[in-house]
Amino acid sequence: MDPLRTLWETFFDWESMREALPDMLTVGLPNTLILAVTAALLGSALGILLAVAGISRTRWLRWPARVYTDVFRGLPAAATILLIGVGLAPLGMQVWGPNPYPLGILALSLIASAYIGEIFRSGIQSVEATQLEAARALGFSWGEAMRMVIIPQGIRRILPAWVNQLIALIKDSSLVYFLGLLASQRELFRIGQDYAANTGNQSALLLAGLFYLALTVPLTHVVNWIDRRLRHGRPATGPAGDDPDDLDLALPGAAGGNQR
Repeated sequence: MDPLRTLWETFFDWESMREALPDMLTVGLPNTLILAVTAALLGSALGILLAVAGISRTRWLRWPARVYTDVFRGLPAAATILLIGVGLAPLGMQVWGPNPYPLGILALSLIASAYIGEIFRSGIQSVEATQLEAARALGFSWGEAMRMVIIPQGIRRILPAWVNQLIALIKDSSLVYFLGLLASQRELFRIGQDYAANTGNQSALLLAGLFYLALTVPLTHVVNWIDRRLRHGRPATGPAGDDPDDLDLALPGAAGGNQR
């Protein structure tokens, strides 16, 4: 059979896509967003703590944060999800019953926190040391200076990298299917996989991939836009227009100088 025809029939069966579309819209897409956004928020909260501990002068804070980061960044995401989802399953049974969904969120959060912690640490350390010295000179304690001066500036600088991590979490959420989610908890990839197994056609998986592209490509452009705004700021505008000569004429005293 013609290879191109085989490719088309295997991945571009519009009828198979049409059958899978309702479940992907009503079940897969919401669950994917819940997994990714919740993990990003929890991972960010833990990541800030890891970043502060990682730059602490106290080695009893710095070394555990370093080991945690190295372990969860070094392990494959699938291994971490299985380790948390299967290893903590007995505890999860006692807390919320036979529901692996929270354990999947916990695993993604732990993975995200290791990366986000390093992102926050680099952002905090990129702030000039004179900022901390100035805050201390004004009477701030070290903790107040970090909380009110240094960390806000660091967060502003790492927004593009944080959004990139959210994109990675959206894709990593597809690995939660290892835990055997309920039908109502399936994310995009799992739904595509189920339809592909039932029909023998891979078009539903391609449709799931298109959903991931629809989520991640706009976020990529948002990252680029944020990065440009942070590097260049807003375009300079004034009441006299964008022309530099017009701006000079609008300055106080400029008219008198021109008359001279």
